[in-house]
Amino acid sequence: MNYKNFFNEIGISDEQTLKRLEEIKQEYFFGEDKVYFDAGEDMGYIMDTGNYDARTEGMSYGMMICVQLDMKEQFDRIWKWSKTYMYMTEGWAEGYFAWSCQTNGTPNANGPAPDGEEYYAMALFFASARWGDGEGIFNYSEEARKILSAMVHKGSEKREGAPMFNRDNKQILFVPGCPFTDPSYHLPHFYDIFAERAYEEDREFFKEAAKASREYLVKACHPVTGFSAEYAEFDGRPLQKPMPWMDMRHDWFYSDAYRTVANLSLDHIWGGEDLGQFAACEKIQKALINDLRANDFGIYEIDGTRTGDEYAGDKALHPVGLMATVAETAAVTGITDLSKEWLTTFYNTPLRKGERRYYDNCLYFFAFLALSGNYRKY
Repeated sequence: MNYKNFFNEIGISDEQTLKRLEEIKQEYFFGEDKVYFDAGEDMGYIMDTGNYDARTEGMSYGMMICVQLDMKEQFDRIWKWSKTYMYMTEGWAEGYFAWSCQTNGTPNANGPAPDGEEYYAMALFFASARWGDGEGIFNYSEEARKILSAMVHKGSEKREGAPMFNRDNKQILFVPGCPFTDPSYHLPHFYDIFAERAYEEDREFFKEAAKASREYLVKACHPVTGFSAEYAEFDGRPLQKPMPWMDMRHDWFYSDAYRTVANLSLDHIWGGEDLGQFAACEKIQKALINDLRANDFGIYEIDGTRTGDEYAGDKALHPVGLMATVAETAAVTGITDLSKEWLTTFYNTPLRKGERRYYDNCLYFFAFLALSGNYRKY
């Protein structure tokens, strides 16, 4: 497969790109503003620096970044920390990972967040292909298959708990068994690969899930702005009824939703079938270009109206992450005057510093990998 370096289109050479990628790696994993930390002799974790915890989101992201950059030591450290402290071995959540732990390993939660399981499984399959399977928890491909099996089959006659997919419509759920989804959890480009590498009994399910997710994203992305909500109904509408445990809105284009933008781009790069979902990318570039130029990203209804509330305020909590994911859509739209402006701004923007750097810099890292031709299938 041919992976393109889109930075060439704005005058950045391959040598410059690789040098910048190395700088990003050093800052993310080893620098003063790092988010990765060694733990003991053979473990490590990614810290959410805004909440001072380790989350399956960040841990699995870290593993994906490591396998893309051939960082086996750090990959194995993060995976062992995840299996040691986050993996649940009994009860309704057996086979899943606690979505948040303190950095000493004490669980903050007794349930999972499905995006973590998705990224764990994909990173493990890539590790198997790139480095080969080892023994025990380092039998990467078997560990991935077990995660996917739990995601599909829990709640059946044989397994206690609830699945992470709605088995009728094949959509990923926000949490196991709940009646709604999170558009940013829809990863059809992952499901294509799961359909080839999961247990044989699960492969047809993931083939159907890939199609269902692409169809879903067409409906979830607004026809004018391309924006999707953080949480949404199965028909694509923003979540209609707030859940009692939510202390703020999640029916708007806000932090989680930025990942949907990135997912559209990576699906395109990896050769995903276009069912109409990729049209959102050009719309998103246009909808946010004036805010990019003003360096003033806000919070938006999915129709583009700026909004806010008493909890979130009226400014994007993760403006660098938002900018990075929209720049990534250049991989879908191709090189236009508009996409060049996004690419140039992104390339010239440094990683975020300060306590909120974790989420922004994860999205930044993924965007840079994708746009430089280094976010690859193995």
